[in-house]
Amino acid sequence: MAPLTTMTSKGQLTIPKQVREQLNLTAGTKFHVTAVDGKVVALPRNRKLADFAGILGRPPTGEILTIEGMNEAVMDAAAEDDERIAREWNDGHK
Repeated sequence: MAPLTTMTSKGQLTIPKQVREQLNLTAGTKFHVTAVDGKVVALPRNRKLADFAGILGRPPTGEILTIEGMNEAVMDAAAEDDERIAREWNDGHK
């Protein structure tokens, strides 16, 4: 059975020793904390981003992007944002 821990009034948790040793966690280790399917997920920053590939499951659209596809999506979003900012600025200076 997994070790039990209790959250303090400040929202702090103590990670049990056996878990700290298993994951080689030391004092000062920073974590990315999120909620996934009703569970608290704490990912130590001492791991590579690639270690977490797929942890959130498939995207809602089911579409899987390549790095090139992600770069294109970011550039498209930046271009749209730039156009919006220019439009708002021009509308405010007429």
